[in-house]
Amino acid sequence: MSELQIDIVSDVVCPWCFIGKRRLEAALGELRAARPDIAPRIRWLPYFLNPDTPQEGEPYRPFLERKFGGPEKLAQIQAHIAEAGRTAGIEFAFERIEIRANTLRAHRLIHRAQKTGSADVIVERLFAAHFLQGENIGDEEFLARLAGECGGDEAATLAYLHSEEDAEEVRAQAERGQRMGITGVPFFIFNGRYGVGGAQPPEVLLDAMRQSLDAG
Repeated sequence: MSELQIDIVSDVVCPWCFIGKRRLEAALGELRAARPDIAPRIRWLPYFLNPDTPQEGEPYRPFLERKFGGPEKLAQIQAHIAEAGRTAGIEFAFERIEIRANTLRAHRLIHRAQKTGSADVIVERLFAAHFLQGENIGDEEFLARLAGECGGDEAATLAYLHSEEDAEEVRAQAERGQRMGITGVPFFIFNGRYGVGGAQPPEVLLDAMRQSLDAG
């Protein structure tokens, strides 16, 4: 088997990152059908869309209305995202979201999972919790329960989140991405060589994967 390393720089409060995840999965399905000898390995890297978000979070809709220039503009943007989401099998429920979370704890949870294995299940649950169920993914108790539902130790996870363990490493990873020139997410890096920015169509991601494999 040949390994394909896929680094995904994202934030779990970014709707385009959720869409990008789905489009990557579609591209990987096509790649596996054509190249069953390839073993993809995904690593999630942190990005903070709004690094100044208070630790306890902030009201979701007022923040976005300020950011995008009012309720009408926000409605247009969310309608566009919702349409793109449907093409990827996602039914966004923006109306359910009350809190725009500070995502440091969520990124730490992802980082912790990747110390011993894959974080794909946790990442999927975080996106779904935020965008489909309107959960506060910055809340420590909720994150601990989510980890438990994904097979982790809920009590140990809660203790971890109550600490500052890995916080500086997660911040440092995000800063490294910025130094690399990554200013928007999602951003995909294939085998450390080919970078693709944005929630590109599956065929674009598939082409980048094939190029990175051909380059050896």
